[in-house]
Amino acid sequence: MAAGQDFPNKPIKFALPYGAGGIGDLTGRLIAQKMSENMGQPFVIENRASAGGTLAFISGMQAPADGYTLVMGGNATAISQSLFKTLPYNILTDFVQVSAMSKFSLVLLVQPDSKFKTVTELMAYGKANPGKLNFGTTSIGSTQHLSAELFKSMAAINAQVIPFRVSSALYTALRAGDIDVAFEFVPPVLTSIKSGAVRALAIAAEKRNSILPDVPTTAEGGLPGYEINSWNAVSVKTGTPRAIVERLNLEFVKAANSPAVAQRLREMGSEPYALTPEQTRELMISEIARWKSVIQLAKIPQN
Repeated sequence: MAAGQDFPNKPIKFALPYGAGGIGDLTGRLIAQKMSENMGQPFVIENRASAGGTLAFISGMQAPADGYTLVMGGNATAISQSLFKTLPYNILTDFVQVSAMSKFSLVLLVQPDSKFKTVTELMAYGKANPGKLNFGTTSIGSTQHLSAELFKSMAAINAQVIPFRVSSALYTALRAGDIDVAFEFVPPVLTSIKSGAVRALAIAAEKRNSILPDVPTTAEGGLPGYEINSWNAVSVKTGTPRAIVERLNLEFVKAANSPAVAQRLREMGSEPYALTPEQTRELMISEIARWKSVIQLAKIPQN
């Protein structure tokens, strides 16, 4: 236990594979601030946005295996393992998972006056009119894009999946009626749903979201098993002493579940999701396998 007794005794670097201002960045900063208060050392946030999270994970690989360099990753990291032909890192061999931190669910969005009132109606139309439904998502290979492909597969329907480069273009297309359904996560569209600018047909979660209690789950709508979460987790370089991994896990769990942090996460449309190191690794393994099969089924070319 000696390795963890005086940890930490200097600032901790936290590399995020996202730009500033997004939900991943906000989550990382929120939890890091609470951990800094609890642990008595500053957390230095480094935004290193890049394809496949490459820059953030290279930063983690180049640092000593001492727990002072953390790397944030999640479902996008799992997808990248199959979406890219080669990556300069392997999340399962080069890194040890410490904890998950938060998760937020996918929603199916339609126009306020859309003829589709339930997922059952949407699927029935898709089966009766193959190829006529247009699903909108963000860029090819994103969780949203793969989620639309998975929906087609699980619902056994033929629909066009149209990826947009930016979320704003996706919303414009939905409001203009150019697409029938948009697949997006709760946080960026929460305000639009609450204002009535768009209507949430269903949330792809195990249970209803407390902040959107009137939105049924996809299971309630007729598609059980279709649950899509975007989740954030943290890893450290392989070789980091187990005592330090356990100390970091303890602090992540404490911070994520603290009342103030949990409340703020829920206000953003997210949920605390702290796990043990073993549970976090199993989550990563299962998500890599899940999205690999979707990528192969949809014949999405590797980058």
